[in-house]
Amino acid sequence: MENRQNDEFKIKIDHDHITNGVFGNLDANLMIIKDNYDVDIVQRQDEMIIKGAEASKARDVVSELIGILESGDRLDPQTVNYVISLQQKGISYQGNNVNKDVVCFTHKGKPIKAKTIGQAEYVKSIRGKDIVFGVGPAGTGKTYLAVAMAINAFKNKEVEKIILARPAVEAGERLGFLPGDLQEKVDPYLRPLYDALYEMLGRDAALRLKERESIEVVPLAYMRGRTLDNSFIILDEAQNTTKEQMKMFLTRLGFGSKAVVTGDITQIDLPRGKKSGLVHAIKVLEHVREIKFCFFRDNDVVRHSLVRKIINAYERHDRENPEPDE
Repeated sequence: MENRQNDEFKIKIDHDHITNGVFGNLDANLMIIKDNYDVDIVQRQDEMIIKGAEASKARDVVSELIGILESGDRLDPQTVNYVISLQQKGISYQGNNVNKDVVCFTHKGKPIKAKTIGQAEYVKSIRGKDIVFGVGPAGTGKTYLAVAMAINAFKNKEVEKIILARPAVEAGERLGFLPGDLQEKVDPYLRPLYDALYEMLGRDAALRLKERESIEVVPLAYMRGRTLDNSFIILDEAQNTTKEQMKMFLTRLGFGSKAVVTGDITQIDLPRGKKSGLVHAIKVLEHVREIKFCFFRDNDVVRHSLVRKIINAYERHDRENPEPDE
Protein backbone atom coordinates (compact mmCIF):
# COMPACT_ATOMS: atom_id res chain seq x y z
CA MET A 1 0.00 0.00 0.00
CA GLU A 2 1.43 3.40 -0.95
CA ASN A 3 0.40 7.02 -1.14
CA ARG A 4 2.05 9.69 -3.24
CA GLN A 5 2.56 13.29 -2.13
CA ASN A 6 4.45 15.26 -4.79
CA ASP A 7 7.97 13.74 -4.89
CA GLU A 8 7.34 11.54 -1.88
CA PHE A 9 6.23 7.93 -1.67
CA LYS A 10 5.23 6.03 1.43
CA ILE A 11 5.42 2.25 1.41
CA LYS A 12 3.82 0.40 4.31
CA ILE A 13 6.12 -2.23 5.83
CA ASP A 14 4.58 -5.07 7.82
CA HIS A 15 7.75 -6.52 9.36
CA ASP A 16 10.98 -5.03 10.66
CA HIS A 17 13.05 -7.72 8.92
CA ILE A 18 11.81 -6.38 5.56
CA THR A 19 13.10 -2.89 6.38
CA ASN A 20 16.35 -4.33 7.71
CA GLY A 21 16.74 -6.42 4.56
CA VAL A 22 16.12 -3.48 2.23
CA PHE A 23 18.54 -1.25 4.16
CA GLY A 24 21.16 -4.03 4.44
CA ASN A 25 23.96 -4.60 6.91
CA LEU A 26 25.20 -1.18 8.08
CA ASP A 27 22.82 0.34 5.48
CA ALA A 28 24.95 -1.07 2.62
CA ASN A 29 21.95 -1.67 0.33
CA LEU A 30 20.48 1.72 1.14
CA MET A 31 23.72 3.43 0.16
CA ILE A 32 23.70 1.65 -3.20
CA ILE A 33 20.19 2.95 -3.91
CA LYS A 34 21.13 6.48 -2.88
CA ASP A 35 24.30 6.33 -4.99
CA ASN A 36 22.18 5.57 -8.06
CA TYR A 37 19.21 7.86 -7.44
CA ASP A 38 18.74 11.38 -6.13
CA VAL A 39 16.57 10.36 -3.16
CA ASP A 40 16.41 10.14 0.58
CA ILE A 41 14.93 7.05 2.23
CA VAL A 42 13.96 6.89 5.89
CA GLN A 43 11.89 4.63 8.11
CA ARG A 44 9.11 6.08 10.22
CA GLN A 45 7.25 3.53 12.34
CA ASP A 46 5.69 1.05 9.86
CA GLU A 47 6.40 3.13 6.76
CA MET A 48 9.35 3.56 4.45
CA ILE A 49 9.39 7.10 3.08
CA ILE A 50 11.10 7.81 -0.24
CA LYS A 51 11.48 11.41 -1.38
CA GLY A 52 13.55 13.26 -3.92
CA ALA A 53 13.84 14.03 -7.62
CA GLU A 54 13.96 10.33 -8.57
CA ALA A 55 11.61 9.02 -5.90
CA SER A 56 9.42 7.09 -8.34
CA LYS A 57 12.40 5.18 -9.76
CA ALA A 58 13.75 4.37 -6.32
CA ARG A 59 10.24 3.34 -5.26
CA ASP A 60 10.17 0.75 -8.06
CA VAL A 61 13.52 -0.65 -6.93
CA VAL A 62 12.47 -0.80 -3.28
CA SER A 63 9.24 -2.56 -4.26
CA GLU A 64 11.26 -5.16 -6.16
CA LEU A 65 13.58 -5.65 -3.17
CA ILE A 66 10.62 -6.08 -0.82
CA GLY A 67 9.19 -8.71 -3.17
CA ILE A 68 12.48 -10.63 -3.09
CA LEU A 69 12.53 -10.56 0.71
CA GLU A 70 8.89 -11.61 0.96
CA SER A 71 9.65 -14.60 -1.27
CA GLY A 72 12.06 -15.82 1.42
CA ASP A 73 15.31 -14.85 -0.28
CA ARG A 74 18.02 -12.69 1.24
CA LEU A 75 19.38 -9.52 -0.29
CA ASP A 76 23.01 -8.76 -0.91
CA PRO A 77 24.67 -5.79 -2.64
CA GLN A 78 25.11 -7.75 -5.87
CA THR A 79 21.35 -8.43 -6.10
CA VAL A 80 20.53 -4.80 -5.31
CA ASN A 81 22.88 -3.62 -8.06
CA TYR A 82 21.34 -6.11 -10.48
CA VAL A 83 17.77 -5.01 -9.71
CA ILE A 84 18.82 -1.38 -10.23
CA SER A 85 20.50 -2.21 -13.56
CA LEU A 86 17.28 -3.87 -14.74
CA GLN A 87 15.10 -0.99 -13.54
CA GLN A 88 17.25 1.43 -15.53
CA LYS A 89 16.45 -0.64 -18.63
CA GLY A 90 12.72 -0.77 -17.80
CA ILE A 91 12.88 -4.48 -16.87
CA SER A 92 11.25 -5.97 -13.79
CA TYR A 93 13.17 -8.54 -11.72
CA GLN A 94 10.02 -9.92 -10.08
CA GLY A 95 8.09 -9.71 -13.34
CA ASN A 96 10.54 -12.11 -14.96
CA ASN A 97 10.16 -14.64 -12.11
CA VAL A 98 13.93 -14.73 -11.72
CA ASN A 99 14.02 -16.18 -8.21
CA LYS A 100 10.82 -18.21 -8.18
CA ASP A 101 12.19 -21.56 -9.31
CA VAL A 102 14.28 -23.73 -6.98
CA VAL A 103 16.67 -25.86 -9.06
CA CYS A 104 17.70 -28.07 -6.14
CA PHE A 105 18.86 -27.86 -2.53
CA THR A 106 22.38 -28.13 -1.15
CA HIS A 107 23.09 -30.87 1.39
CA LYS A 108 22.62 -28.18 4.07
CA GLY A 109 19.15 -27.34 2.77
CA LYS A 110 20.00 -24.08 1.03
CA PRO A 111 17.86 -23.56 -2.10
CA ILE A 112 19.74 -23.05 -5.36
CA LYS A 113 17.94 -20.61 -7.65
CA ALA A 114 18.65 -18.53 -10.70
CA LYS A 115 19.71 -15.04 -9.63
CA THR A 116 19.55 -13.23 -12.95
CA ILE A 117 17.33 -13.25 -16.02
CA GLY A 118 20.19 -14.82 -17.99
CA GLN A 119 20.49 -17.61 -15.43
CA ALA A 120 16.72 -18.19 -15.44
CA GLU A 121 16.76 -18.55 -19.23
CA TYR A 122 19.72 -20.94 -18.95
CA VAL A 123 17.86 -23.18 -16.48
CA LYS A 124 14.77 -23.13 -18.70
CA SER A 125 16.87 -24.06 -21.74
CA ILE A 126 18.52 -27.00 -19.97
CA ARG A 127 15.09 -28.35 -19.08
CA GLY A 128 13.83 -28.03 -22.64
CA LYS A 129 16.83 -28.95 -24.82
CA ASP A 130 19.12 -31.98 -25.03
CA ILE A 131 22.23 -29.89 -25.74
CA VAL A 132 22.79 -26.43 -24.23
CA PHE A 133 25.83 -24.17 -24.44
CA GLY A 134 26.40 -21.70 -21.60
CA VAL A 135 28.93 -19.11 -22.76
CA GLY A 136 30.09 -16.14 -20.73
CA PRO A 137 32.51 -14.68 -18.21
CA ALA A 138 33.61 -16.12 -14.88
CA GLY A 139 31.16 -15.89 -12.01
CA THR A 140 27.96 -16.15 -14.05
CA GLY A 141 27.00 -19.53 -12.58
CA LYS A 142 27.36 -21.50 -15.81
CA THR A 143 28.93 -24.59 -14.27
CA TYR A 144 27.32 -24.31 -10.84
CA LEU A 145 23.78 -24.26 -12.23
CA ALA A 146 24.57 -27.02 -14.71
CA VAL A 147 25.76 -29.25 -11.86
CA ALA A 148 22.63 -28.36 -9.87
CA MET A 149 20.44 -29.32 -12.82
CA ALA A 150 22.35 -32.59 -13.21
CA ILE A 151 21.88 -33.48 -9.55
CA ASN A 152 18.18 -32.62 -9.75
CA ALA A 153 17.76 -34.87 -12.81
CA PHE A 154 19.64 -37.68 -11.05
CA LYS A 155 17.58 -37.42 -7.87
CA ASN A 156 14.38 -37.43 -9.95
CA LYS A 157 15.62 -40.57 -11.76
CA GLU A 158 15.55 -38.79 -15.10
CA VAL A 159 19.11 -40.01 -15.69
CA GLU A 160 21.19 -42.85 -14.28
CA LYS A 161 24.57 -41.16 -14.30
CA ILE A 162 26.23 -37.75 -14.05
CA ILE A 163 29.43 -37.20 -16.00
CA LEU A 164 31.50 -34.06 -15.48
CA ALA A 165 34.40 -33.49 -17.87
CA ARG A 166 37.09 -30.88 -18.42
CA PRO A 167 39.96 -30.60 -20.88
CA ALA A 168 43.22 -30.96 -18.91
CA VAL A 169 45.05 -28.07 -20.51
CA GLU A 170 48.65 -27.90 -19.33
CA ALA A 171 49.13 -24.39 -17.98
CA GLY A 172 52.90 -24.08 -18.21
CA GLU A 173 53.70 -27.53 -16.77
CA ARG A 174 53.55 -31.01 -18.23
CA LEU A 175 51.33 -33.61 -16.59
CA GLY A 176 54.04 -36.21 -16.85
CA PHE A 177 56.23 -34.31 -14.42
CA LEU A 178 53.54 -33.95 -11.77
CA PRO A 179 53.64 -36.43 -8.84
CA GLY A 180 51.16 -39.27 -8.38
CA ASP A 181 49.13 -41.55 -10.63
CA LEU A 182 47.10 -40.29 -13.58
CA GLN A 183 44.00 -39.49 -11.49
CA GLU A 184 46.07 -37.49 -9.01
CA LYS A 185 47.67 -35.61 -11.89
CA VAL A 186 44.38 -34.53 -13.42
CA ASP A 187 42.44 -33.91 -10.18
CA PRO A 188 43.66 -30.29 -9.85
CA TYR A 189 42.04 -29.52 -13.20
CA LEU A 190 38.77 -31.04 -11.99
CA ARG A 191 38.70 -29.40 -8.55
CA PRO A 192 35.99 -26.80 -9.36
CA LEU A 193 33.65 -29.63 -10.37
CA TYR A 194 34.36 -31.52 -7.15
CA ASP A 195 33.70 -28.35 -5.15
CA ALA A 196 30.23 -27.94 -6.70
CA LEU A 197 29.39 -31.60 -6.08
CA TYR A 198 30.51 -31.46 -2.45
CA GLU A 199 28.46 -28.34 -1.76
CA MET A 200 25.29 -29.80 -3.23
CA LEU A 201 25.55 -33.44 -2.14
CA GLY A 202 27.98 -33.34 0.76
CA ARG A 203 31.46 -34.82 0.45
CA ASP A 204 30.61 -38.31 1.76
CA ALA A 205 27.53 -38.75 -0.43
CA ALA A 206 29.38 -37.48 -3.51
CA LEU A 207 32.28 -39.88 -2.93
CA ARG A 208 29.90 -42.83 -2.46
CA LEU A 209 28.18 -42.03 -5.76
CA LYS A 210 31.58 -41.67 -7.39
CA GLU A 211 32.67 -45.08 -6.07
CA ARG A 212 29.50 -46.62 -7.54
CA GLU A 213 30.29 -44.80 -10.82
CA SER A 214 26.93 -43.01 -10.66
CA ILE A 215 29.05 -39.86 -10.86
CA GLU A 216 32.17 -39.56 -12.97
CA VAL A 217 34.53 -36.58 -12.86
CA VAL A 218 36.98 -37.12 -15.69
CA PRO A 219 39.33 -35.43 -18.14
CA LEU A 220 37.77 -34.96 -21.56
CA ALA A 221 40.16 -37.49 -23.09
CA TYR A 222 38.38 -40.24 -21.11
CA MET A 223 35.24 -39.67 -23.22
CA ARG A 224 36.67 -40.95 -26.49
CA GLY A 225 35.03 -44.07 -27.86
CA ARG A 226 32.10 -44.04 -25.45
CA THR A 227 28.37 -43.77 -26.10
CA LEU A 228 26.60 -42.28 -23.11
CA ASP A 229 22.98 -43.29 -22.62
CA ASN A 230 20.69 -42.04 -19.81
CA SER A 231 23.35 -39.60 -18.61
CA PHE A 232 23.63 -35.92 -17.76
CA ILE A 233 26.96 -34.81 -19.20
CA ILE A 234 28.68 -31.51 -18.51
CA LEU A 235 31.73 -30.27 -20.39
CA ASP A 236 33.32 -27.42 -18.44
CA GLU A 237 35.99 -24.95 -19.66
CA ALA A 238 35.04 -25.87 -23.22
CA GLN A 239 36.93 -22.90 -24.65
CA ASN A 240 40.04 -25.04 -24.13
CA THR A 241 38.87 -27.88 -26.38
CA THR A 242 40.12 -28.24 -29.92
CA LYS A 243 37.67 -28.52 -32.80
CA GLU A 244 38.26 -32.28 -32.89
CA GLN A 245 37.68 -32.68 -29.15
CA MET A 246 34.44 -30.72 -29.26
CA LYS A 247 33.08 -32.82 -32.11
CA MET A 248 34.13 -35.97 -30.25
CA PHE A 249 32.34 -34.84 -27.11
CA LEU A 250 29.09 -33.83 -28.79
CA THR A 251 28.87 -37.12 -30.66
CA ARG A 252 29.06 -39.12 -27.40
CA LEU A 253 25.42 -38.24 -26.66
CA GLY A 254 23.25 -41.35 -26.39
CA PHE A 255 19.57 -42.07 -25.85
CA GLY A 256 17.95 -40.41 -22.84
CA SER A 257 20.94 -38.15 -22.29
CA LYS A 258 21.43 -34.42 -21.94
CA ALA A 259 24.63 -32.40 -22.42
CA VAL A 260 25.60 -28.95 -21.16
CA VAL A 261 28.73 -27.25 -22.50
CA THR A 262 30.14 -24.28 -20.57
CA GLY A 263 32.98 -21.93 -21.38
CA ASP A 264 34.38 -18.42 -21.59
CA ILE A 265 35.76 -17.52 -25.01
CA THR A 266 37.83 -14.70 -23.47
CA GLN A 267 39.86 -17.22 -21.43
CA ILE A 268 41.32 -19.54 -24.07
CA ASP A 269 44.52 -21.27 -22.89
CA LEU A 270 45.21 -23.44 -25.92
CA PRO A 271 48.70 -23.54 -27.42
CA ARG A 272 49.50 -21.07 -30.17
CA GLY A 273 47.96 -22.10 -33.46
CA LYS A 274 45.17 -24.22 -31.93
CA LYS A 275 41.62 -23.01 -32.57
CA SER A 276 39.02 -23.22 -29.83
CA GLY A 277 36.42 -25.92 -30.31
CA LEU A 278 33.87 -23.77 -28.47
CA VAL A 279 34.30 -20.81 -30.80
CA HIS A 280 34.08 -23.16 -33.77
CA ALA A 281 30.96 -24.91 -32.42
CA ILE A 282 29.14 -21.59 -31.97
CA LYS A 283 29.62 -20.88 -35.68
CA VAL A 284 28.88 -24.42 -36.92
CA LEU A 285 25.84 -25.22 -34.78
CA GLU A 286 24.11 -21.85 -34.42
CA HIS A 287 21.30 -22.86 -36.81
CA VAL A 288 20.58 -26.28 -35.28
CA ARG A 289 17.21 -25.67 -33.63
CA GLU A 290 17.55 -28.50 -31.14
CA ILE A 291 20.66 -26.88 -29.65
CA LYS A 292 20.37 -23.78 -27.47
CA PHE A 293 23.12 -21.20 -26.95
CA CYS A 294 22.84 -19.07 -23.80
CA PHE A 295 25.20 -16.09 -23.71
CA PHE A 296 25.85 -14.55 -20.31
CA ARG A 297 26.82 -10.91 -19.84
CA ASP A 298 28.66 -9.00 -17.15
CA ASN A 299 25.41 -8.26 -15.30
CA ASP A 300 24.90 -12.02 -14.84
CA VAL A 301 28.00 -12.18 -12.63
CA VAL A 302 26.97 -13.39 -9.16
CA ARG A 303 30.32 -13.13 -7.42
CA HIS A 304 31.76 -10.09 -5.66
CA SER A 305 30.62 -6.89 -7.38
CA LEU A 306 34.28 -6.12 -8.11
CA VAL A 307 34.41 -9.13 -10.47
CA ARG A 308 31.98 -7.40 -12.84
CA LYS A 309 34.13 -4.27 -12.86
CA ILE A 310 37.24 -6.33 -13.58
CA ILE A 311 35.50 -8.08 -16.50
CA ASN A 312 34.33 -4.75 -17.92
CA ALA A 313 37.82 -3.25 -17.56
CA TYR A 314 39.41 -6.13 -19.47
CA GLU A 315 36.76 -6.03 -22.20
CA ARG A 316 37.23 -2.28 -22.59
CA HIS A 317 41.01 -2.71 -22.79
CA ASP A 318 40.68 -5.45 -25.43
CA ARG A 319 38.36 -3.27 -27.53
CA GLU A 320 40.72 -0.31 -27.36
CA ASN A 321 43.88 -2.40 -27.87
CA PRO A 322 43.04 -5.19 -30.32
CA GLU A 323 45.77 -7.77 -30.79
CA PRO A 324 46.81 -8.56 -34.38
CA ASP A 325 45.66 -11.87 -35.80
CA GLU A 326 48.26 -14.62 -35.46
